[in-house]
Amino acid sequence: MANEPVPTDRLNLTIQSLKNGLTSIPLSAAMDMLEAWQQDFLQSGQPALQDIGREIGNLQSLLTTSKLDGGAIGQSLSLLGSQTNQAAFQAPADQQADLRTIGDLLIKKGAELDKQR
Repeated sequence: MANEPVPTDRLNLTIQSLKNGLTSIPLSAAMDMLEAWQQDFLQSGQPALQDIGREIGNLQSLLTTSKLDGGAIGQSLSLLGSQTNQAAFQAPADQQADLRTIGDLLIKKGAELDKQR
């Protein structure tokens, strides 16, 4: 991601999915999107991005347990949002705003879930 462009369609789909609400897409589609992001981050060779990839793995685990923990999912989303905002500074200039939008939406959605505990 950093210095390498992310597919614009994936950025746009992620933004739209977050804006429409966390339950607006089927879990299988969300997991596919998370997997695509995770692979990009883990294969980046950059420690900060690999940390995001690992947190995505944590989120995937939280989403596939038999009993969902909204607070833990919210905390994971908030952490991913913060990490994404930090990573946006090193992304290509034309993608920084979209990545910050994703980061801000993740933080917002995470806080909403965390409040419901």
